Parts: sequence; structure tokens; C-alpha cells
Amino acid sequence: MSSRHTVARAAFTLIVVGVLAIQVYPILWVFLTSLRPQAEFAEGNPFSLPTSLTLENYTRALEKGNLRLYIKNSLVVTSLSCAAIVVLSLMASYAIEVLRFRFRNAVLAFFLSGIIVPAQVALIPLFLTYRSMGILNSYLSLIIPAVGFALPISIYLFVSFLKFIPKETIEAAVLDGVNAYSLFFKIVLPMSINTITTVVFVNGTFIWNDFIFANTFVLKNALKTVPLGLQDYVGQMGATDWTATFAAVSITILPILLVFFALNRTIIRGLESGATKG
Repeated sequence: MSSRHTVARAAFTLIVVGVLAIQVYPILWVFLTSLRPQAEFAEGNPFSLPTSLTLENYTRALEKGNLRLYIKNSLVVTSLSCAAIVVLSLMASYAIEVLRFRFRNAVLAFFLSGIIVPAQVALIPLFLTYRSMGILNSYLSLIIPAVGFALPISIYLFVSFLKFIPKETIEAAVLDGVNAYSLFFKIVLPMSINTITTVVFVNGTFIWNDFIFANTFVLKNALKTVPLGLQDYVGQMGATDWTATFAAVSITILPILLVFFALNRTIIRGLESGATKG
């Protein structure tokens, strides 16, 4: 039994290391290529290790594309969207699971049904609606669909977490004369920090990397986000400055990696058991 257990553990470790290598290698390769001289990348094997390193690609990436503006636009859209997602989904979940109003299960089912709706289905109706409302080429045209499509899964995570708040805690607060607003801000909100962090990180990553909404609703260069801005490195006849592109990609994914490394324990706690532990 001991020998069989050792073999199974070694096989599991090997699988984990293999999956980790598959996940980490592309990111590592992008960073190494961003430091590789342009001539060496063009003439040599693009997948080999660089023989020398340079920061010229980063200088060219910042000069060739309007990367600072695109990062600012992505920060604005991601920050406002995540704030709206947390406020709306946590309040909706609080009403559904804690206040427990009539027909709450039907309301929850209505929200969760949004999980099965693909974003592509809504592109044309949203485009026509935004055009008639005059909000194309605005931050609002990116924030509204980002929030709308993130609400179902966010409400699910918050409702799952709120189920694990002891009912005795809620009942004791009510008996002490705490109203619904104080109960939300003084008890539910502080206990939801791990889940809030998880919701912000998961949705923020998708919103930061979103291409489909930005490509559909943004036509002005001044409002381009990072995924759209990376097209600046494609020149005439489709020629691409790959090393500058990889440098730009490295700059844009760095904020997400830093946030994950700084908050990884909180994020993992929120993801465990369906983000049901506060």
C-alpha cells in the first residue's frame, strides 16, 4: 500500500508540474522575448533563449503606440465596472439570501439564467441601442455590458457565501435593533472581504482583457483600451513589430500579475468551496 501510495503521489506531482509548466512557459517566453534584440528575434529561432538582453523594445513600445492612454482607459473602465459589479451583486445577494423576500428563488433563477447567455448574442442589439442613445464611443458603452454580463456569476458567488453566515448572527443583530442598512454595512460587508476580492479579481481580469466589446463600441483612438491598442504594432501589409508587441504585452499584464501575487491568498480563499468562506 505504501509503495502504491508513493507511485500515485509521484504521478500526481508530475502532472501538476506539467500543467504548471504549460501555464507558466508562455508568460515567461513573452517576458524573455520582450527583452530580446529585434534582429536576433527576426534572424534566429524565436523559441530559443536570448543571447543578449535589451530594453530598447520597451522604449519602442512606448514611443510607437499610445500605450499610456490605453492603460489609462483600461484602468478607468475596469475600476468603475468592478465597483459597480460589487455594489450591485452584493446588494442583490443580500436582499435574496438575508432579507429573504417573497419570490426570491425566482429572482435568483432569473439572474443565474444570464450565465448561459453568450456576449456575442447581445452585440448587435447593444450597438443599435447605444447608437440611438448617443453613448457609442464612451466609457459607459464599455462599462454597461461588462457589469451586466458579470452580475450572474458574481451574484452566485455572493449568495453562496451568504448562505454560510450563521443565522444566529443575523437574528441576534435584528433583536438588538439593527436595521437592514446597518446589518449590511456593519456585519455582511466586513465578512464578505474575501469574496469581494475574488469577484473583483476574476471580473477585473476579463474586463481588462476584453476585446469584443471594445472593438464593437469604441471607434475613436482616444478611447481605445489595451487589447485594441496592441493593434498599433501591426504595420503596413500586416507586418508586426513582434518584440515591441511583446514588450507592450508585458507592460499590460504586469498589473494583473502584481495584484494576484499580492492578494493570492485572499483570492484562493474566496475561490475555495465556491467562494463560500468569508
